Amino acid sequence: IPLLRRALAMSKRPLLLFASPWTAPAWMKSNGDVRGKGTLKGKAGDKYHKTWANYFIKFLDEYAKRNVTFWAVTAQNEPLAGLFTPPQAPTIAFTAAQQRDFIAQDLGPALARSSHRTRLLMLDDQRIHLPHWAKVVLGNATAARYVAGLAVHWYLDAIVPPAWSLEATHKLFPDHFLLYTEACTGFFMFR
Repeated sequence: IPLLRRALAMSKRPLLLFASPWTAPAWMKSNGDVRGKGTLKGKAGDKYHKTWANYFIKFLDEYAKRNVTFWAVTAQNEPLAGLFTPPQAPTIAFTAAQQRDFIAQDLGPALARSSHRTRLLMLDDQRIHLPHWAKVVLGNATAARYVAGLAVHWYLDAIVPPAWSLEATHKLFPDHFLLYTEACTGFFMFR
């Protein structure tokens, strides 16, 4: 928070902050650990999913008490990476259908009921999952009304051309923006 305040004070224009979760607490996960492969216990609409959605609101509440607001949150950082990550990585695995249902039944309504004007981004993973992921989530009218845009990572961009992923997704869902939210160099050991 002190670093965010310094950045906000130094900026000549407003900074738009977004947050993206890595994992829920261990007691909410199917593997009983914040690390490794695991999903939220149960299914959308149940106590685990509602409680996890409320964690987002509590997070936003606590930062707001310190005069830090978030322009957006993502439903999950790299939801499919949860199936492939090393066992020590903190993550939650979601399929597109699981993320759709979580957004439609839990996270979207929780954000809409809250006092926060924070936008919701979906996917927050590699663009190779587009346009399929968007079709599943945004193809559902309930989920789509809560989602402002799609968060995309760049690590596997060489695998699929932008016309097949980004452009195809934009043509299907022109009212939802596409935003690159994560990138770095040196993640491949051979480069």
